[in-house]
Amino acid sequence: MSFVSAHRRRCSPLSRGPTTAEAQVRRATGIGGRLVLAATVLAVVATSVACGGDTADPASPAPSSGSTHHGHGQSASPSPAPLRAGERFVTLTMPQPYSPVAPNDGTDEYRCFLVDPKLSATAYLTGSQFLPQNADIVHHAIFFQIAPADVQQAREADARTPGEGWQCFGDSGIDGGAWVAHWAPGANEVLLDPGLGYEMPPGAQLVMQVHYNLLATNRKSGSTDQSSIRLRLADDSTPTTALDTLQLPAPVELPCTAQESGPLCDRDAAIQDVTRRFGEAVGDNAEQLVQRCGKGKPVPGATQHCDYPVEDAATIYAAAGHMHLLGRSIKIELNPGAAGASTLLNVPQYNFDDQAIRPLATPIKIKKGDVIRVTCTHDASLRKMLPQLQHLPPRYVVWGDGTADEMCLGLLIGTRS
Repeated sequence: MSFVSAHRRRCSPLSRGPTTAEAQVRRATGIGGRLVLAATVLAVVATSVACGGDTADPASPAPSSGSTHHGHGQSASPSPAPLRAGERFVTLTMPQPYSPVAPNDGTDEYRCFLVDPKLSATAYLTGSQFLPQNADIVHHAIFFQIAPADVQQAREADARTPGEGWQCFGDSGIDGGAWVAHWAPGANEVLLDPGLGYEMPPGAQLVMQVHYNLLATNRKSGSTDQSSIRLRLADDSTPTTALDTLQLPAPVELPCTAQESGPLCDRDAAIQDVTRRFGEAVGDNAEQLVQRCGKGKPVPGATQHCDYPVEDAATIYAAAGHMHLLGRSIKIELNPGAAGASTLLNVPQYNFDDQAIRPLATPIKIKKGDVIRVTCTHDASLRKMLPQLQHLPPRYVVWGDGTADEMCLGLLIGTRS
């Protein structure tokens, strides 16, 4: 069940068990291109992936170039907080290194890998830490929980694709999945109160979706990655309330600057280019968001927003926001312009390398009839300032999966009442 009403579209694995309505929500926004929101399960932490065994002393990620994300690297992850009662660490590592190849003359590949935490009993995901082995090319990572009944579908996707894993722009491509964790630069493990977590049934497995970006390698293949994730799992000996995540996308309608020109400065041409690189499910996002948030008419401009009516009562514990390299600010508001309005997230100076989840100082209750608004501001002039983007042709920027494209995504983490 979703906390708020959302535009419905083709099926993708973002909800914890697709109801009739939710099954249509799921193919287009999120940090990799799923377009709406569902009540999904997001680990309140930084995360990525893989396959391995239990350990309380996970290996450190291999060093990258050490630069910031505008060179794409990242410093070593911090030491974990102590385990709490009933918790254990499980560290999973990709079984083989993978060398990404960007298709369709692009700079990005989304690759999915099936990994198995080998759960024999119900557990709760209460935290996690992604350990990127090659941070120069890893843009972000998302984990989807796959129910035991759907594991075979993921195995078949892997088996029919040469090499490790399978290509997966938009989402994992596996029905019935639930988003249980994500990582983006600057996100490290964030623990919420004990008694809050994400249910992991016995036999469930994970699909790790990694967004690889080759701008730092001048589109050249050859670099490999073998990342890991450290899961913090609690047993079911104490009562645990399930967390859900609201995904709140807003349009991106950023025209070229007055000093720029070129064929991709035309909106239709830019959308066609996104479709060519990532497929129709991703290419449709711009129009779907305009229909949902702009009453069907795109309004070019640096600042865009979208309002979501709340359908179900919930308590919000944390918030986060995601944009790409042209992002300037992001805000999530509750009942803007009304008496008692409040701000759930305010990042006035967005930094791609600081996408940490922000716990709220005090949990906030939302109720049916409330309105949640997400607002983003992007700046096309940054294109000339960033080494990663300077050599690319100017374009009208819309929602897209590539690092040179943009997103506007608010995330709220909470429990349903």
